[in-house]
Amino acid sequence: MGKNTSARAGIQHHDRQAQRPFRLLVTGGGTGGHTYPALTALRTLQERLSDRGRTVEVLWVGNAAGLEARVTAAEGIPFQAVATGKIRRARNPLKMLSRANLTDMARVPWGVLQARSAVARFRPDVVLATGGYVAVPVGVAARVCGRPLVVHEQTLRLGLANRVLAPFAARVAVSSESTLSLLSGSARERAVATGNPVRAEVLAGDADRAVDTLGLQGFDRARPTVYVTGGAQGANQINELVGAILPWLLEHANVVHQCGPASLDAQREHTTALPPSLAARYLPVGFVGPELPDLFALADVVISRSGAGTIAELTALGTASVLIPLASSAGGEQAHNARHLAEQGAATALLATEVTAADLRDAVEPLLTDPQRRRAMADRARVLGRPDAADRLVDVILDAAGEGR
Repeated sequence: MGKNTSARAGIQHHDRQAQRPFRLLVTGGGTGGHTYPALTALRTLQERLSDRGRTVEVLWVGNAAGLEARVTAAEGIPFQAVATGKIRRARNPLKMLSRANLTDMARVPWGVLQARSAVARFRPDVVLATGGYVAVPVGVAARVCGRPLVVHEQTLRLGLANRVLAPFAARVAVSSESTLSLLSGSARERAVATGNPVRAEVLAGDADRAVDTLGLQGFDRARPTVYVTGGAQGANQINELVGAILPWLLEHANVVHQCGPASLDAQREHTTALPPSLAARYLPVGFVGPELPDLFALADVVISRSGAGTIAELTALGTASVLIPLASSAGGEQAHNARHLAEQGAATALLATEVTAADLRDAVEPLLTDPQRRRAMADRARVLGRPDAADRLVDVILDAAGEGR
């Protein structure tokens, strides 16, 4: 009789758990590299639990001035701001004792109190932290309130926030197997390589749709297509390098050049000196939005920076690329990403302090003139890719909540 009562109680508890919403508190942001993987994981969790007839209640805790505040507003996600402190790093430790650093660090305790209040009120099943300075007070608050913390690292090397949080996280998810060795022994036991979540729509592009949507009727589909991007605002360095070799480049390829709104007129100027046959194969655009997945599907080669999100997309898609790291990225992270892919034969990396137009031409030429070499690079990139990263991270979130998969 006692066993039957216990069994019924267990079933009733499971039923109540299955009926109630899953509560996820998300923190992380400042940049798209921290924000969009968290958003992708959230969407994937919602889809997973919706299939089980269950909803997800979410609260995003971040910086009011960060990208996460704008993204959550656009997505209709409840958002709460907390105070954050930023450490401005320098090679000379004494220079880190600046007034700005000391002022920001004084904000951290207040941020922890605000975050603790948010966690205590929301009572999440799991706190997901994807990095950025705002993740530290929220992760500490999760520990204080006894809520399971899942830390996700997008880069190959641990960011400062995640290095602080990893020791007391319930689970640590990293984007590459190579990152596991950077964790302490105890954290490594709780770690898994999930990859970096890539939006599902990025993986479902259509090349023909890109031609129609962007009006690329002048493109010669018998030639490879190069997609040049410097991120949402463009990159002056990349714009100048591509401009310097544009006539040569268009002899070999079609080019879509996402140059940033501020540089669009200057890039259009390049077409005035081109023969019409070449100008028809060049499309400069200020910004690429919903058409990005289709553009990726059309592209045979991508010339870009090497942020964590870009690397995740290029490898998940299996696309050959020439990477020009942003020299000022935190901790030289972009150079590290580019070097890692180049060492695997999954990309060409231009790592010189001063990259020249000749360097770019020499890097791109073999990929345009030798289809077999281009395909081999794309295949090696695909081997490194984790198109199922969002699903794998959701597995980790559910495991941390004690709900399995």
